[in-house]
Amino acid sequence: MPPRPPSRPAPRPAPRPAPRYVGIADELRSRIVREELAPHTLLPSERELGETLGVSRMTARQALTVLANEGYVYRRPPRGTFVAEKRHVFRVGSFSREVERGGRVPTAVVLSATVAEADVETAAALGVDVGAPVHLVRRRRSADRDAIALESSAFPVALTPGLLERDLTGSLWELLAEAYDIVVTTTRATLASVVLDDESCALLDAVAATPGTRLVRAALDADGRCVELARDLYRSDRAVFEVEADVTR
Repeated sequence: MPPRPPSRPAPRPAPRPAPRYVGIADELRSRIVREELAPHTLLPSERELGETLGVSRMTARQALTVLANEGYVYRRPPRGTFVAEKRHVFRVGSFSREVERGGRVPTAVVLSATVAEADVETAAALGVDVGAPVHLVRRRRSADRDAIALESSAFPVALTPGLLERDLTGSLWELLAEAYDIVVTTTRATLASVVLDDESCALLDAVAATPGTRLVRAALDADGRCVELARDLYRSDRAVFEVEADVTR
């Protein structure tokens, strides 16, 4: 009996075209990125956008919702939808230095400053025993008056005695260098996309369910000793992160 010819794989179904609102959002996003639409420009209403593009008002609303969730526009009912300010470009490191690099003034509001016992993650990062005392400093960080991030930093009490009695409204890395002769030379972080909870949105003057970026960040001195473990939350509609890597290694 002759061998049967090999069966051919079934053809893959053609991909479905993207919904119309996705294309509209792409077009508006591109115009914003190319700065054809200046910050605080009033965009057409849902009805006007729908009539101009020949789509339903619901489709226009979905496109604007996508851009609002991504931080490219903001809504001010009943006035309408406006183009948002350009986002701050950060490198992982000192918030103060990065804001100053962008020509703005960094500020900090201390939300809490306490002594606590190191949990497992904090103890492992800082090289201390679980339950060892650490300074916990939580602050809201802004560029000029624009609230951008919540920082929650832990420092070993043994390395930073009296830290909580000092002025905590400036750069904490500069404070470490001046008061304790601790110079941060390296930082590493993991980043994850999150949705900000209600408390974080309120503290950052953001609307409910604003998208955010969570950083878990370790600051090391020249000897490789971790001197700070931070858990930071950034508004994704206010901040983006620039990453540079040595790909030859």
